Amino acid sequence: MGGKRFSGWGLPSGDLFLAAGPCSAESEEQVLETARALADSGIGFFRAGIWKPRTRPGGFEGVGAPGLAWMAKAREATGLKIGTEVAEPAHVEACLEQGVDLVWIGARTTTSPFAVQALAEALRGTGLPVLVKNPMSADIGLWIGALERLANAGLDRLGAIHRGVGSSLEMRYRNAPAWRMPIELMRRMPDLPILCDPSHIAGRADLVPAIAQEAMDLLFDGLMVEVHPEPPRALSDAAQQLTPTRFLEMVARLVRPSESSDSVDFAKQLGALRESVDEIDGQLLELLGRRMEVVREMGRIKTEQNVSTLQPHRWQEILQDRVRRGEALSMSADFVQQLMQSIHEEAIRQQEIRRVDGAQ
Repeated sequence: MGGKRFSGWGLPSGDLFLAAGPCSAESEEQVLETARALADSGIGFFRAGIWKPRTRPGGFEGVGAPGLAWMAKAREATGLKIGTEVAEPAHVEACLEQGVDLVWIGARTTTSPFAVQALAEALRGTGLPVLVKNPMSADIGLWIGALERLANAGLDRLGAIHRGVGSSLEMRYRNAPAWRMPIELMRRMPDLPILCDPSHIAGRADLVPAIAQEAMDLLFDGLMVEVHPEPPRALSDAAQQLTPTRFLEMVARLVRPSESSDSVDFAKQLGALRESVDEIDGQLLELLGRRMEVVREMGRIKTEQNVSTLQPHRWQEILQDRVRRGEALSMSADFVQQLMQSIHEEAIRQQEIRRVDGAQ
């Protein structure tokens, strides 16, 4: 497990795979200073953004191809492998000219199958390692689709980066962690290496270590972290970048749990608890089945009276009540909302089936 999944990539890969470097390459001096500060940290590759897609025009959009030459100098000076984000075929061509060791596809680009396909064609035959960030939305299909397009182009050193998803809700993080996405990706593609980008999830340097540790607890293979020698002076994402010193301190404090234990007592205790969970899950499903029986009867009488399946005011009352009850039982509001949303969607489906069947 861990960074060993990256074996055969031509990159350093110990028990924990790390990538670190500034959000953006800003100057040759800044790139070299950061790389030298990370030279003995054991990172898998030195990262820096060369082309920076901004939501609105007018901001710093990267230095472009000249920054690749700075990164190449950093590699020569420190021995670190180098990697950057690519968003169009011209970026791939520029990276190949400078012998970049790895590229990744950003969240905005992953959202567009056309853009990913164009990159897949540009990368065909290069053998270059490629990492793919999850899309801005919580759409795992787009994430997997991007990886499949690259695999279909003959690229066999592929990995994923989880950087959270955008949300309209107010929260302490820049992007919602949405851990269910990488967990599902791990289930569907168990051999795929996956990193966490705690910088983009957190949005604040002081929150990065907690997100990084949570990724360790979820058995991620490693981290991609933004590191800058003077974060307040950074031209992009200043708030979320760590200094080299803080980065090394964070890495030293990370705890890597194992997936299993050889303890016989542990196995017995866990086995008994799992049996309890299985029994309770069965009871939950039986209760949900009974709920759906009631829902179908509700659908029948609604149909008879030509009343709509959706009852917005009633749904709002249910949601507020269930969230309140859930919080009293130490469950988060987000979890209860997601759970009730799924139940509600199935209830609507059940009632619509009843309405359609009744019309035939």
